[in-house]
Order: sequence, then structure tokens, then C-alpha cells
Amino acid sequence: MAKEPRPVEELTIWDDAKAMLRKARAEGIQTVHDRLDRQTPHCKFCELGTTCRNCTMGPCRVSEKNPLGVCGADADVIVARNFGRFVTGGAAGHSDHGRDLIEVLEAIVEGETKDYRITDENKLRAIAAEIGIETDGRPVMDVARDVMECFFADFGSRRKEVSFLARVPQVRKDKWAGLKMTPRGVDREIAEMMHRTHMGCDNDAPNTLIHAARTALADGWGGSMIGTELSDVIFGVPTPKMSTANLGVIKADKVNLLVHGHNPVVSEMILAAAREPELLARARELGATGINVAGLCCTGNELLMRQGIPMAGNHLMTELAIITGAVEAIVVDYQCIMPSLVQISGCYHTKFIDTANKARFTGAIHFDFQPRTAMKQAREIVSIAVEAFARRDPGRVDIPGEPVEIMTGFSNEAVTAALGGSLDPLVQAIASGDIRGAVGIVGCNNPKIKQDSMNVKLAEELIKKDILVLVTGCVTTAAGKAGLLVPDAIEKAGPGLKKVCGALGIPPVLHYGSCVDNARILQLCAALANALNVDISDLPVGASSPEWYSEKAAAIGLYAVASGIYTHLGHPPNILGSETVTNLAVSGLEDLVGATFFIEGDMVKAADMFDERIKTKRKALGLGE
Repeated sequence: MAKEPRPVEELTIWDDAKAMLRKARAEGIQTVHDRLDRQTPHCKFCELGTTCRNCTMGPCRVSEKNPLGVCGADADVIVARNFGRFVTGGAAGHSDHGRDLIEVLEAIVEGETKDYRITDENKLRAIAAEIGIETDGRPVMDVARDVMECFFADFGSRRKEVSFLARVPQVRKDKWAGLKMTPRGVDREIAEMMHRTHMGCDNDAPNTLIHAARTALADGWGGSMIGTELSDVIFGVPTPKMSTANLGVIKADKVNLLVHGHNPVVSEMILAAAREPELLARARELGATGINVAGLCCTGNELLMRQGIPMAGNHLMTELAIITGAVEAIVVDYQCIMPSLVQISGCYHTKFIDTANKARFTGAIHFDFQPRTAMKQAREIVSIAVEAFARRDPGRVDIPGEPVEIMTGFSNEAVTAALGGSLDPLVQAIASGDIRGAVGIVGCNNPKIKQDSMNVKLAEELIKKDILVLVTGCVTTAAGKAGLLVPDAIEKAGPGLKKVCGALGIPPVLHYGSCVDNARILQLCAALANALNVDISDLPVGASSPEWYSEKAAAIGLYAVASGIYTHLGHPPNILGSETVTNLAVSGLEDLVGATFFIEGDMVKAADMFDERIKTKRKALGLGE
């Protein structure tokens, strides 16, 4: 018997989402929530991580009754292998994003593109100086070439450590070296993890997990950090600005083009093309008043941070945005893009356009987006969206709600500038207890969890305790829709945080970018630790991904822990089938790297656990609780 669909009130906290879920059901359109219901209950072996498909002697599943696979691998080995590969998938995704930015920089340096340029020369020179490249008196393109070559080398096998470890406190680097955890090269660590988890290789669970951490660190301090920093060089360092969020940013009188994925290389060109007079004139000929580019997920975050475009939604809003009936085109690059979007687009006049050869979708309009032809391709894509406006069915359009205001654009450079040019005022605010600590809330939505219920609740609970919150990725839209990304949100904060943020005119929850931009948070933690001459693990800081789902989120969580940051997950990864792996994750890593994961589904309790951790760290630093 088919399951009864869950009431929409159980699926999301948002009115705009509820309205579109009801519309989907009325129109017979299946969403992620319907598919989850059809997939549950899930396989218990898979949930525990005790299945292995790494060779054709299996597949195997182990249990108390049958504790060994065909090769003799036990639950500890199998769970560690699976988690290692899971983390490696995430590290590969983020790091390949970083490689794409290096390739754009290469096209700029070689004079092969006129569509991209070095927007922030000062940032380029600052990065070069950090990683040991001479800058004084040298032409910008010479410096850029050396940076490009250095970052390409960070993906290889000839380095003892990736370049941005120059930012890491020496005590932390020494700890990694002692554990053989120092990330040497992005692709090297990824390849080695795939080798280690081949049948007959690494069959010691803790050893496998140490390399998983090394692979994650190669992402956080390597691929992701390169992606973030080169995006700033090419497209500009984000600065504070106002924008809007929720499905209300879709406009009934305009051509609506949604950008979705993670890479600003595509979306920046789409936005530029959408502002060209010829395309705007054609939109008006067809009866539209203009072209509206709005964001979904992390590509949206990239444009939100730098260009102030509105955010239509996060991961679980992507299907619902199309269901408004007012979207002419959705343009995607890669990562976190549900294949279902192609089918749902086909239920309307919406054109689904993919742009990356590494992320093609059956049924999509395909473009192989290249730096050399980027603007030409962007114009073609925007033209497709404009022409689709004529085929919109006004009778199926339903855009729920009014947009809410948000403040965005908080990079480390912007924060430092707001503080007068150094981090000293932040250090003083932490020392005084006005800001007791900081927590980064990052990551995703997961349809197993009521949408954004955890993301919003944890942020609200933390700021009450004078704990500054930094958000990235899909948590951004959640915090924005909840009214936490505006200066007036200080009324929801504790007295100390309210005082500091009020004086600066900023929210108590700061938007720090897309998911690769978690590297900004790493950099900030390292800068604070260096300023105080302590390890990152000594700081009163934490990280959380309450509603995580992806391999990338696992990599982020592990590089945070391995960097010394106490990290919360709202639900566990698939490791509970191994007591050894679980104990290492939630307690054993403390002795090795000075931090652990903790799992907690109650956000009030999670906030209390962060509070206790911050009290302990403050006391150890000689500060009041």
C-alpha cells in the first residue's frame, strides 16, 4: 500500500515552501519529499555503514551474526573504508572547483580570454606574498603566473605541504606532522585514499581515518581555499551590502533566470549578459519589464556576496522555485543539483540548461562553458531564457510571499576593515566577554529533517548566549528568511553581542559566503590563533552542520575537526556500525587533534554543548566564562 504523504507542515518551517508543496501536489508533481517517502525505510546495513561493494567477491554486509566479509574485513575496516571514500568524494568536489578557478586565472594570464580579468590586484599580491612569491616592482601578470603555477603544483605530488599552510599556526602544523596528517597535495591525498580503500590495502580503521582527515585538510587548506581566494581575485572581494531572499524575489513581470550550483565562473557571466541592452530590449518586446537573475544554493551565494543579487532559496527550495511557474530558465554548473529539476522544468515552460561537461543532465540543453567563449555563451543562454518568456502560462503562475531583507558580503577583508584595519577589536571583544566565542553554521538541507528548523534554531540559541554566528551555504538563506541577517536582529542577541554588533551596524549572524568559503572561516580562526600565539584548538570557537547531507559536508566537518574546531552534526554519518570508528569520531580525536565531532538533534542542547565548550576554552585562556 502506498504511503500517505506527510502533511506539508511537517516538511518545512517556511510559508513560501508550504504553498509550493501544496501546488505541486495539486498539479501532480513529485518532489524530493515524495521520493524520500518512497525510499524509506532505508537499508539498516547501509545506514550503519556495514556494507562493502569494493570488489566482486561481494557485495558483503556484516553483522554480529556474520561479522566478516568474504575477504575477512570486519565492521571497523568496512565502516572506515566507506567513510574515507565518502569524505574523499566531498574533497574532490570542492577541490575540483578550486582547480577550475586556477584554469580561469591561466586563461587570463595567457591572454586567452577577454571576458575575465584580475579584478583585485591587491588581493592577488597579498596572496602571493603569503605563499612566498616576490611581488615588489613586478607586473601583475607575472605575479599572477607564479600564483597560478604554485596553485597548480598544490594539486600534485611533489610538495611536502600545500601552500596555504603558511597561514596555519606552527603548533598545529607540528601536530599534523606528528600524526602524518599534513596535506601534501590535493590530488595526491584523494588518489591515496582510493588506493588505501582498495581490497587488501589499509585494513586498520584508525589509520584509514587519519588519512581521511589528511584528505579533508587538503580540501580545506588546499582546494577550497584556492577556490575562495581566486574567486576574490577574479571577481572581487565581497563587501557588505543589502539584498533580499525567499521565493518572493521571483518577479511575475520579468524574465526570471535562476543560477544554481557552486561556480561563479558561469553565473558572473550570466549576470553580465542579463544586463546588456540588446537582451533587455528583447525582453521588453516580449512583454517583460526586464530580466531578473536570482540565486539558488552556492552559486547564488557567490553572486549574493559580490553582486547583491537576490536569493530565491536553498537546496530544498530548488524544485519549488520552478513550481512557481514563473521561471524561464534554470542555469546550473555543478554540485547539489537534483536530477529531478529536469523533469520538473519539463512540467512548465522552464528551460533547464547545464554548463559543465563534468555535470551533464539527460534532457537538458547542454553548453560546454569555456573561459575563451564565456560571454558569447552567456548571451546565448540568456537569450534562451528571454524567448521562453513568451511561452509562460500566466494561469499557472503563483509566487508566494514578499522578499525579506538580508545583509551580506562579509569577507575577512570586510570584517577587518569594519574593525579599523586589524582584528585587535575582535580580540578585545572576545577577551571582554562581549563576544564569548564564535560558531560557523554551514551546509545543507536534508529532507529527513524539517527544512531549516535546526539551522534557524541553533543560530537563534547561540546568539542569545553572546556567541557570534557565521553562516555559509544553504544556512544563509535559512538565517536570512528568519530575519537574522539584518542589523535589527541584534534584538535577538545577548547583551554583549548586541552591544558590539550595534556599534558596528552589523547583524549578529554574518553571511560568510558559499560552501567553499568555509575556507574563510578557517583563515579567520588561524589569524586569531596567530594573533594570540595559540593553537586553533585553544580558541573559543565551534562549527556545525545541523541539516547536512552531502559528501562535501562530511569533508568540511572533518577538516574543521582536524584543524582543531569542535564540530556539531545534527545527525550522524553512516559510521554507527563500528564502535571503533564512532568512538574515534566523537571522543578519540580530542587527544589527537584537540577537537571532536558531537552529534545532537536537539538544537537547544547543541547550543548548550557549544556554550560549555566555549566556557572551557575561555577559562583555559585566562578569560572569564
